[in-house]
Amino acid sequence: MATETLSQRVKLWVKHDPSPVARYLLRLWHATRQLNMPVVPFLHRALYYSHCHGKDAVIFLLSKLYWTPLFRSQLAGSSAGLRLSGAGMPLISGRLKIECGDACRLSVAITFSGRSAGMHTPQLKIGNNVGIGWQSTLACGTRIELHDNVRIAQGCFLAGYPGHPLDPAKRAASLPDTDDQCGDIILERDVWLGSGVRVLPGVRIGRGSIIGTGSVVTQDIPANVLAAGSPARIIRHLESAV
Repeated sequence: MATETLSQRVKLWVKHDPSPVARYLLRLWHATRQLNMPVVPFLHRALYYSHCHGKDAVIFLLSKLYWTPLFRSQLAGSSAGLRLSGAGMPLISGRLKIECGDACRLSVAITFSGRSAGMHTPQLKIGNNVGIGWQSTLACGTRIELHDNVRIAQGCFLAGYPGHPLDPAKRAASLPDTDDQCGDIILERDVWLGSGVRVLPGVRIGRGSIIGTGSVVTQDIPANVLAAGSPARIIRHLESAV
């Protein structure tokens, strides 16, 4: 602690003392911070590409031989062709049964969370060819279903349960949320959620619909529409590909 206090005093002295020694040390400090090793183009480009490709190769091998099998051991369903994007694996938190279809692509920086306070284990069902982006969270209160070809962009939050009760006294007592605060979330086939979308409990989004970036979906959205806003409202209808 004494060393830290001395260090702080020296920094304050160098920054604020008007003496020539302090001014010289301050200039020397700023000059030192701006020093960089000169770039040797051929050498450093080669090192850069070696670093990137070497790192990618190591991550690829670890993903195929270690992280993906570990993660798949926690899944029901086939999960054939599962691809994890990045180094590591998604976080599974709380009680949760996960069923995963084939050919899905998941960022490793996502969270699957199951409500622990209910009587029944929450269910997360992921269909075929589903993609879930970086830093998204699926908080499953009762049931979340992602049908085939669903796309969830980065930073989305499917909030199937809130985690705390409405009553402030119960919150202060660290009591859990109540069953009436939770609900199913269903994303039908071909739904696409833009970046940062929030979906609240009890919402069903119809087949082929697109939800705009940053929207908050508080009620059901019909099929084949573009919706956006907080709360999300229909902007226009889309032509069905079927």
